[in-house]
Amino acid sequence: MKANVLEAPDKPITWKEVETPMLAPGEVLVKIKAAGLNRRDYWIAIGKYAGLKYPVILGSDGAGIVTEVGEGVDTAWLNKEVVIHPGSNWGDDDNFQGKDFKILGLPDDGTFAEYVKVAVGQLYDKPAYLNWEQAAAFPLAGVTAYRALFVKAKIKKGDTVLISGVGGGTGAFALQWAVAAGCRVFVTSGTGEKIELARQLGALAGVNYKAQDWAEELLHLSGGFDVIIDSALGEGFAKFPDLCKPGGRIVFFGGTAGDMPAINGRKIFWKQLQILGTTMGTAADFKAMLNFMGDNQVIPVIDEVFPLSAAAQAIEKMSSSPQFGNIILKA
Repeated sequence: MKANVLEAPDKPITWKEVETPMLAPGEVLVKIKAAGLNRRDYWIAIGKYAGLKYPVILGSDGAGIVTEVGEGVDTAWLNKEVVIHPGSNWGDDDNFQGKDFKILGLPDDGTFAEYVKVAVGQLYDKPAYLNWEQAAAFPLAGVTAYRALFVKAKIKKGDTVLISGVGGGTGAFALQWAVAAGCRVFVTSGTGEKIELARQLGALAGVNYKAQDWAEELLHLSGGFDVIIDSALGEGFAKFPDLCKPGGRIVFFGGTAGDMPAINGRKIFWKQLQILGTTMGTAADFKAMLNFMGDNQVIPVIDEVFPLSAAAQAIEKMSSSPQFGNIILKA
């Protein structure tokens, strides 16, 4: 088979012939119809991610058709159209992932290939209302946003929610999930264009976080937030307690803008705020997300589609973050 192989962070990703994976008991082989990019792929590609190993085939998100099953796997899976949950071995406690938890695309070879092998427990039926590109867009970013909102923040209809940095895949899904749940949603972004796109998806308003008075403007527009979802940290994070209503929840799952800044802790205890960390999601979270998507007929936002062989070009686009929604590789 052919795959996009990363030999080292100082070498380009190359589309080349590699051996088709051999199945162990409990595994299946999926012919990839479409694969989705995540910010994780970019950080691995430039050598700034934990647990790096080379060579590796990147890609955590994928949708395709089961073409082979290993020992102990029900043959009813053959020829099924599936989406892949990129996380495996979560562990025994739903509150946090165990030491054996891993994500497809590192350390195991991922979905930027003609075929990928995964444990059968990572497979779910492809939602019939989505095409291949849409089905490949949501697994990692979607379940991360779903857990942040529903499991950690415990959002409910009517809550006022801020999605900080809405342009990327996870932010876009957080926006879509919160709108579908009946929340009042506001956003921040670094561009007016992305704010307008967010409004088209149901956001009530947005502000540019590069503006000096962005926090004051948000507070004026919204009246305060029950929930804030963030993936960046950095200096702007210090403004969030001021933006929260009493009892508010701040949930974050990334640190692309730096570390957590100094925060006035008095506001946190007096307003009874919660600051919650999260990452990815359990198998139950993934299933709940699929049910939520189906009930609300949520369609992932696709920014651009590249050929499966063009992972290098797709990741290069991600390096400057111009996208709104997901970048997809299509077989």
